[in-house]
Amino acid sequence: MSPTPKSIVVLVSGNGSNLQAIIDQVEQNKINGRVTAVIANKASAYGLTRAEQAGIPGIFIDHKSFDSRDAYDTKMMEVIDQYQPDLIVLAGFMRILTPAFVDHYQGRMLNIHPSLLPKYKGLDTHQRAIDAGDHEHGASVHFVTPELDGGPVVLQSKVPIFSEQDPVELAERVQEQERKMYPLVVSWFCDGRLIMLENKAILDGETLSEMGHAIG
Repeated sequence: MSPTPKSIVVLVSGNGSNLQAIIDQVEQNKINGRVTAVIANKASAYGLTRAEQAGIPGIFIDHKSFDSRDAYDTKMMEVIDQYQPDLIVLAGFMRILTPAFVDHYQGRMLNIHPSLLPKYKGLDTHQRAIDAGDHEHGASVHFVTPELDGGPVVLQSKVPIFSEQDPVELAERVQEQERKMYPLVVSWFCDGRLIMLENKAILDGETLSEMGHAIG
């Protein structure tokens, strides 16, 4: 491992269970990094409480206080850059980011999406997978590019869809996988094993397939 821990800034909008998984792995020295700030666009985001409990600066930036998406993202960049992040982690951050924001952090911003990309970009992924009659569902960790949920996939985890599946229960099973896979990908990045080059995810010098690595 590199002797210098990487600076990780995490963006949240809600509960922050993936944030907690990353904090836990950092505390167990399984990630060669430290969460230097948690930023939320909602004051009620429990992720801010998780940050406080872990002694991490938690910052609320209200998107409703800005006249445009560009103005909000410009403010976000000003705050984020104070922490000199090596990596930006989107952990349930429910906003579409502007191209200027994405370009500013190109190659050092990760997102987790609750579907087996490229299937079901956007919202309501669990219900959509059930409605389509799919036999499996899951989550994908990917680099962020200007295309919504369209960046190169690093890792996917699959779960079966049972007959008469309830979307809430399916979501819970997918989220359980998310909490395992997201810290793993963050650790790869912090160890210098994972990079994005020419819009492709590269792990240990090998270009990953469109589906990334698969587990489960």
